[in-house]
Amino acid sequence: MLYDHIHNLETYAGLSPDIMVGLKFLRDAKPDIANGVYQLTPRVKAIVSEYETKPYNENGYEAHRQYIDIQFTLKGTERIACLPIEKLTETKPYDEDGDYTLYSSDAIHQPLEMTIGAGYFAIFFPQDGHMPGLSAPTPAPVKKVVVKVLLA
Repeated sequence: MLYDHIHNLETYAGLSPDIMVGLKFLRDAKPDIANGVYQLTPRVKAIVSEYETKPYNENGYEAHRQYIDIQFTLKGTERIACLPIEKLTETKPYDEDGDYTLYSSDAIHQPLEMTIGAGYFAIFFPQDGHMPGLSAPTPAPVKKVVVKVLLA
């Protein structure tokens, strides 16, 4: 998992050309961009959506096998909890079509929590269980972009 400000995107230039495509899209995206899916390259797409954050995500944690997630809000702020998947318990087996597995946590392992908004983004790799959509601190509307970067 990586967490940083979009102004520092050049720090990640050596990580992956595909991740850089996604980060540059986020840097240049305007808050009035239309909701929908934007195919940036054959390996990178951005999904723009709007919703209201919640105190708890009833789906629990999610993790992906085929894609890296880069999460960024254009309007509002959102909290995301993160734990390594080896510290989580699987609650829904891997769904290949949706590229996700769902998990729950126990009271022993406390998640790392970050707030995305005001230019901050988070990158989640396959080993990173993450619970997005959490209120920071009270429920509020957000406009969010999730960039999906195909692995291998």
